[in-house]
Amino acid sequence: MDFKQLEYFVGVAEHRSFSRAAVSLGIAQSALSRHVRALEVELRETLLTRTGRGVELTEAGQRLFEHSVAILQQLEQARAEMSSTRDEPVGRITLGLPPSMGRQLTLPLIDGFRRQLPQARLAVVEGLSTHITEWITSGRVDVGLLYNPEPHQGLELQPLLTETLCLVERVAPVPGGPAWPSRAAVPLVDLPRYPLILPERAHVIRRQLENQAALAGLRLDIAWEVSSVAAIIDLVCAGHGHAVLTASAVSSSGRADELVVRPLVEPALNSVLCLATPAHKRSTALMRHASQLLQALVRNLPQAAAAASRPG
Repeated sequence: MDFKQLEYFVGVAEHRSFSRAAVSLGIAQSALSRHVRALEVELRETLLTRTGRGVELTEAGQRLFEHSVAILQQLEQARAEMSSTRDEPVGRITLGLPPSMGRQLTLPLIDGFRRQLPQARLAVVEGLSTHITEWITSGRVDVGLLYNPEPHQGLELQPLLTETLCLVERVAPVPGGPAWPSRAAVPLVDLPRYPLILPERAHVIRRQLENQAALAGLRLDIAWEVSSVAAIIDLVCAGHGHAVLTASAVSSSGRADELVVRPLVEPALNSVLCLATPAHKRSTALMRHASQLLQALVRNLPQAAAAASRPG
């Protein structure tokens, strides 16, 4: 087993296709197949199974994939530390972003890397905060943004932005209701009146809402469970229910003019965005520069300016 074999195997696993991986890796498909087959023979395990749409990881393949990603990232970090200079970090870094932040930050991140870190390579992955936490602690992601993270011995956390959670409803009038929805704040005790479209239980907003409702002795009306924030907003716009999101998630959706955002109060519920880095991994020059760029971009977001202007 060598690093090149692991790199080829990871490429096929990520693309779920030998042909797409061959194009991405710049190697003939036949040679790529031979390398992966040699790896299977050496390990005496079937790592991939062919399907009508490409390939899928076996159970053994999934285990090797997780090890391989961590190994290759450690190798890249070693190369970066050996070759980096003080004024021009090099190497490859992977940043993990929640979907709402990914839409707002990916383009300026890439622009910032091209201007400030031209010798570095950037990869951006999106996921729920629970997934990004796992990716950072396993070594798949180097730096991430997390919403409302719980204390974790494997993470260093730095709060960057605090936003108020809001009830989100469509602007279009509801038959039999007022011509326009109210824009007044919504006390938590009134929340059970609204049919809600919420993410799965692993989502930080869902957990926070249910915890607060339980403390207040309230039972929420959860009409639909949908993990995608974009899909939740589409469902609200179509009149299928209400959502609980931050104002920035609505503004970044491209459909803000179709929605009314009303802050939750009594008590106010806040969503805290934190910068997360691995606690037990040596920080490289590239990690430090990327973290500084990420912090600067978050501080320049419209919602950060709005939060800074609020009294108190």
